[in-house]
Amino acid sequence: MPTEVDNVDKNLLNIIQAEFPLSREPFAALELRLNINRNEVIQRIESLKSRGIIRLIGPVFNPKRLGYRTTLVAMKVPVERLDKAEQIISTHPMVSHCYERDHDFKLWFTLAMPVAEDIEREIHKLGSKIKAEEVLNLPAVRVFKIGAFFDLSRNNSHLSLRALFPPVIASPSAEGRGNLNTYSDLSSIDRVVINELQQDLPLSEKPFDLMSARLSMDVGKFLSHCRALLQCGIMRRFSASINHSKLGFTANAMACWNTPTGIIETSGNKIAKFPEISHCYERQTSNLWPYNLFAMIHAATKETCLGIVDRIHSETGLDKNDLVLLFSTREIKKTRVRYTV
Repeated sequence: MPTEVDNVDKNLLNIIQAEFPLSREPFAALELRLNINRNEVIQRIESLKSRGIIRLIGPVFNPKRLGYRTTLVAMKVPVERLDKAEQIISTHPMVSHCYERDHDFKLWFTLAMPVAEDIEREIHKLGSKIKAEEVLNLPAVRVFKIGAFFDLSRNNSHLSLRALFPPVIASPSAEGRGNLNTYSDLSSIDRVVINELQQDLPLSEKPFDLMSARLSMDVGKFLSHCRALLQCGIMRRFSASINHSKLGFTANAMACWNTPTGIIETSGNKIAKFPEISHCYERQTSNLWPYNLFAMIHAATKETCLGIVDRIHSETGLDKNDLVLLFSTREIKKTRVRYTV
């Protein structure tokens, strides 16, 4: 059953999962939008966190722009070693997401590593430690869509998921645009601001004052750097991470297609336009995994997910016989990785 939230909470969640104000008094800014006292805004966020609906409030960075590479890893692990494997993966500091899925490759997780380090070696170390029978390393080749907005303005029986504003729909060529193009372009001030910003936002009236004070930096200058990082795409957004399953989005499926090379781009762009899709990638294949087009589907029920897949096939012309659909059976870890720069 979804956790009950009132209309004010829904409006609050809609606002802060898309964009939390990067201002000196952000709760005062939210007060104006919600027409409630700023102290009540803070109390409501505290309550939503205590109920596990809000995980944290903080930045989402583009790892590539910070000198990191990421990949999707899958492991085939015997049932008797599953608990130990999950413990190892969930405590790894550079794993952000880990799910059990209904497939022989049961464990799926995202891993980030500095570009100077060997990510293949780290995956091999994890696989050996876990004693995985098979391991897949499936880095993204192309990004068609990343990011989701779980619209709570409707009744929970009519859940809606739509792209963030504006949606982050991009190809690799778009990843480096902006005033700061590479990791080496980061100034020393950029780096200290990025490192300080990567924490759960303090729920005080002037939370950024606390952060800037630790750096002995004027808060106006600190916030100016934060907005500059956002503007040039190093920071994708500053927002709340919400537990969508608590709000009724309990069906989560990863759709993987073995797609002919010539139609990947067209198909990926069409799939990215579906509001129920939060992520869509072209990924590297392997001899054990021929599927190259991935999409994450979120809905209230498995039946709804299956209906979305039917619509995707109708819209794109993709063959259902080239699909494997993996439903999540358990969330093991979901957080935002801390990138030290």
